Amino acid sequence: MRRVVVTGMGAITPIGLNVEEFWNSVKEGKTGFGEVTYFDTADYKAHLAAEVKGFNAKDYMDFKAAKRMALFSQYAVAAAKEAMEDSGLDMNAEDPFRVGCAVGSGIGSLQVVEQEHQKLMEKGPRRLNPLMVPLMISNMAAGNISIQFGLRGKNINVVTACASGTNCIGEAFRSIQCGDADVMVAGGTEAAISPVGLGGFAALTALSASTDPKRCSIPFDKERDGFVMGEGAGILVLEELERAKARGAKILAEVVGYGATADAYHITSPIEDGSGAAKAMEMAVAEAGITTDELWYINAHGTSTHHNDLFETNAIKNVFGEHAKEMKINSTKSMIGHLLGAAGAVEAITCVKELQEGFIHETVGYQVPDEDCDLDYVTNGPEKMDIKYALSNSLGFGGHNATLLLKKY
Repeated sequence: MRRVVVTGMGAITPIGLNVEEFWNSVKEGKTGFGEVTYFDTADYKAHLAAEVKGFNAKDYMDFKAAKRMALFSQYAVAAAKEAMEDSGLDMNAEDPFRVGCAVGSGIGSLQVVEQEHQKLMEKGPRRLNPLMVPLMISNMAAGNISIQFGLRGKNINVVTACASGTNCIGEAFRSIQCGDADVMVAGGTEAAISPVGLGGFAALTALSASTDPKRCSIPFDKERDGFVMGEGAGILVLEELERAKARGAKILAEVVGYGATADAYHITSPIEDGSGAAKAMEMAVAEAGITTDELWYINAHGTSTHHNDLFETNAIKNVFGEHAKEMKINSTKSMIGHLLGAAGAVEAITCVKELQEGFIHETVGYQVPDEDCDLDYVTNGPEKMDIKYALSNSLGFGGHNATLLLKKY
């Protein structure tokens, strides 16, 4: 199997519009939670979200291109632009058919659906936007990235709800390993803070009803009551190791393991014993050729819902046994909320930065210990720790489990 490394990263998040801004905010323990500003939430159960602030698509692409993209695609293209520039790839010197794209979105554009449905009801079908379908469908993030940057290789959009970003990076990793591509632009994007999005997740009782920005997304805390919707995009450039070295690329980390499983249990709840997530972690560790005792850090899915945090804790214990109590486990969602299809991609970027700097961020906002969630969730401030490996978990509605294992290069 060919070795695969990360040579570029880009991010649009609620606490930073590029990787440097995002990472500096993470190190400061900054959070992106506040009252929803996109629409009136007076009648909603949930009132807080982690919105992206200050984003202007024209800063990343021309006006005409931006007009033909919904917000989730704009976020993806913006993050991809940063990642491509960070990687130093010159597409004029590349075989475009060897450079692919795997970027997922769990939902696509609810905003376009809402706007066009209103037109349909009020003015009839002849007034619908001719671009309605290509604006809303979830594969258009990957499609628009390929168009913007001339990527003519494998172009896929893995949709596994909240595991989409992680699965896309994993499948991009596989594509390079087996020779389908030499370079893959991979990650996830989401922009679902809309009336239907907020209302739908709240109706499912998945969202926090908290009105306190400091006590809303509190993974592993006994008082957790649901996740907070976030938005944004995370993009990584993955590349075959030898070609990256040959062109003098700066190598940020190596991807050494990937596991993907299903719970086959319930449409929204993870299986109670955590066996599906556990198997995904086991597969990633086995592929890396290491023992469980060599791994000291996990970036958890950690959504701040009762079931996820409990069952993910069970899964970690199942895999790592007594060693689990010695490990450092944190949740980036404590600062940026749940980015749905983009969550795993932004969290993978977090892992790369933590490997590079030996810095494990705090799970922010944690106050009340839960006797059933009894591991070390890094709750007393960030920790400096030289780590060689970082494991990143994502779990999606439908029972999707995905795990990436990254190694310091």
